[in-house]
Amino acid sequence: MRKNNTFWGYLFLTPQLIGLLAFSLIPLGFALVLSFMHWDGFGEKTFVGLGNFIGQFKDPIFWKALWNTTLYTILYIPIGVSLSLLLAIALNKIKGKELYRIFFFMPVVTSSVSIGVIWMWILNGDFGILNQFLGYIGIQGPQWLTDTSLVMISIAILSIWWQVGYNMVIFLAGLQGVSNSYYEAAEIDGASKFQKFRHITLPLISPTTFFVSIMSIIGSFQVFDQAFVMTGGGPAKASYTLVFHVYETGFRQFQWGESSAVAMILFVIILIFTLIQFRVSKRWVHYEG
Repeated sequence: MRKNNTFWGYLFLTPQLIGLLAFSLIPLGFALVLSFMHWDGFGEKTFVGLGNFIGQFKDPIFWKALWNTTLYTILYIPIGVSLSLLLAIALNKIKGKELYRIFFFMPVVTSSVSIGVIWMWILNGDFGILNQFLGYIGIQGPQWLTDTSLVMISIAILSIWWQVGYNMVIFLAGLQGVSNSYYEAAEIDGASKFQKFRHITLPLISPTTFFVSIMSIIGSFQVFDQAFVMTGGGPAKASYTLVFHVYETGFRQFQWGESSAVAMILFVIILIFTLIQFRVSKRWVHYEG
């Protein structure tokens, strides 16, 4: 029976494993090899060793893309995760939370192009809805998408609105797994709402917070769609991100080796942040039992 169960287990895993191999591991290996080559996509590949990586570290455009991506991550992660948690707490005990959950989750399943076009209309500096509303209350709205100091903030606002429903649903699942007996015992001891949140809710949903944080950081370093649709990386490359740099170098300049090198650098950055999170999580993530 055990052999039979093992066979069926591997059989059901096979489609996922084939997809992982075909669309993740093989392309990753090919990109790693290509990062040490000079290739325009048509001619012969030429081995250049670490030349592509050294060239990128000397390129000010690469550092500009890295800074923009880091700035976006700094803006997106704290606000996005905190807002998702607060919304989940607000919806956890109210009636009709399933309906609210659908409304908040709807942007997640909407295509990035549609989201980008809608927010281009909202954030338009001349006739956008947001600036019109600000004008009604006597505030002169800025140029959200053409001001170099505001464009990454605008993209972060869009992303927070776009993904808050996804993280909220995950937090809701974590909150519903917390037993009411903990709160009842705390009420008997005279604990306030903040004390219950600080000493019961946060520790017991820390595995959920850990998961949301890791996925959010990975997603933030891969930001591309919003900048591509709304600004094209501008103005003056103020919204030019690392993934945009991968796309620009590979698909427009046809420097596939350099593009692969940037992709490998991005892979290492994400890997380092993930490993740091796993290491630090031992101090604050608590698992019941």
